[in-house]
Order: sequence, then C-alpha cells, then structure tokens
Amino acid sequence: MTAPLLALLDGSLADVTHPLIRADDLGVVRGDGVFDAALARRGPDGEGFVRDRDAHLDRLARSAAILQLPEPDRAGFGRAMDALVAAWDFDAQPEAVIRLVLTRGPESGGEPTAFALMAPISAGVLRERAEGVSITLLGRGHDGDEVASMPWLLPGAKSLSYSINMAAKRHAAQRGFDDVVFVSPAGQLLEGPTSTLVVDRGGRLLTPPQDGILASLTLEHLMAAAPGAGIEVAFERLEPADLLASDGAWLLSSGRLVAAVTSVDGTELPRSPLDETVRRLLDAESENV
Repeated sequence: MTAPLLALLDGSLADVTHPLIRADDLGVVRGDGVFDAALARRGPDGEGFVRDRDAHLDRLARSAAILQLPEPDRAGFGRAMDALVAAWDFDAQPEAVIRLVLTRGPESGGEPTAFALMAPISAGVLRERAEGVSITLLGRGHDGDEVASMPWLLPGAKSLSYSINMAAKRHAAQRGFDDVVFVSPAGQLLEGPTSTLVVDRGGRLLTPPQDGILASLTLEHLMAAAPGAGIEVAFERLEPADLLASDGAWLLSSGRLVAAVTSVDGTELPRSPLDETVRRLLDAESENV
C-alpha cells in the first residue's frame, strides 16, 4: 500500500512521520477544528485529479464559518492538493482520499494549523462499494430540524469532533454490521456517520431532508445527473418502514461514492433495479474493483 503523503499550504511536502501539530493544539485536545475529504483518482488521460475540488473547498469554508474559525486559505489548500496529486503514484493506487484539515491552533494563541493528507482508499471501502453494506439503525438525540435551530450543535459542519460518529461505527461492527443510519427521536431516518442515505421507492430516489445534516456533495452529483437519465431525486421524510419496504437503498459518500444497502438490522434488502444506473451516474467504477 502506498504510504500517506502530507502537504503544507505552501505546496511543500512534509514527512508524515515527523511532528507537525503542537501538543496544546485545540484540534488535538478539544477536537476544535474542521476538515473535508475529497476523492483523488486517475483520469482517462492518466493524470490525477481531485473530484469536486472547488466544492470541497467551499464546504471547508462553510464548516470553518460555522465554527467561527478564520477563513481557510483557499489558494494554500489548492497548492497542497496540487503537490499531493503530483507526487502520488496513481499506477500503484488509482484512488486516494485527500483530507483538508484546519484547527483553531495552539490553546495559548497563535495561527491556525492547516495541512492536507493523502492516503489510499482502503480495501474495505472498495469492497463495500462493490458488494454493498449491512446497516443497523441507531438513535440520535435530536431531530434534524431541531438541530438546525441550535447553532452551538454545529449543524452542517464537518468538524474534527467525530468521536460519536466513530463510536457508532464501532458499535455497529461489534454487532456484526458494516455501517449505521441514524434515526431521530421522532422516528425519522437521518444520515450515516459518514454517509447520506438514498432510498429507491418505485423508481423515485428519496433522501432525508438535510435540516441539521451535512450537505452531501455526492448527493449533489446524483441530483444533477439523474434527470438526464429520467430519474427523479427528491428530499422526503422517511421512516424505517419506508427503508424496509423500499426497492433498494444506498449510502453515498465522497470516498466510497456509493454502496448498496444489503440488509437493515438483519432484514435483507433487494438490490435496486436502478443500481447500475446510479453507479454510472456517480462514476463509481474503479480500477481497483
């Protein structure tokens, strides 16, 4: 596996094994910062590129604004991504994830910490993209529209405080599931810890409203491309019964792109008749699969 690459905002590469962040950095001691993750892959011309590059920079800036962080250095993050893509061995690893990271910086004061890290797409992610995922439904403490009215809960921000999301995925794995979809106290389906849910109901693709939910760039891709294939994608409130009675479902994310949901809490789910079309619209075929 290709080793991770680290780039600074001046466009220089740094040794990923050498210290970069101070011990009192608020991103480390409090999770006080934001990040975004973009897929980098080799294009038809053989050159590497970052998928949805500008959209990821836009979302990083929105997340930073929600946390009242300084505006990210867009040009600097662009230089970092360019350096990573130029140095990456796409022959060895045709796909990778670039994480853009911005923290509040040292607790004692000073400049924010910013860098970009590039690592290969894991074999597990590629397997889930190809074979699908079993999911479990887990409760989340607030309804989406309730969270949207509470800015201190950071609705719509991709913050470094990811412990709850990762704990949910570990809990699922301990119970034999691949992933999670959260359910609100009112019984509405929400999102996954790192993904967006899309359900096929009679050929209409439905996804939960994004009140208090991180905007999905992969979903935006699908919504833009679907009309050309004669498919409607719409926001609609969904309950677990809607998922179980569906013609199929997927989890969407920037790295995994799309993974069909194979079962929900042990109940098998059919593979949607639109599965191949959705994969084509999202360009989810990979040289690694």
